[in-house]
Amino acid sequence: MPALDPAEAGELALQVPLWTLAEGGKRIRREFTFRNFADALSFVNRVGELAEAEDHHPEIRFGWGHAEIELWTHKIGGLHENDFILAAKIDQL
Repeated sequence: MPALDPAEAGELALQVPLWTLAEGGKRIRREFTFRNFADALSFVNRVGELAEAEDHHPEIRFGWGHAEIELWTHKIGGLHENDFILAAKIDQL
């Protein structure tokens, strides 16, 4: 299955407005802020559990009071509809 083209990615991005297109429309990214390290770690662990359940694994960077999640489908080297579905599920956490 081919990666979404930039126009298709832009349309789906409207459904997850807190996420931004990155890497020329090949990835989506969102930054989260927290009160402290423990809250950031708890969130990252919940994202990890969701990712395992979905068998779709984001890039996660985090530290004291922040986390950054980046999604794309590695196998196709770009975005797929499933990336936007996972982003929406992460938003619900």
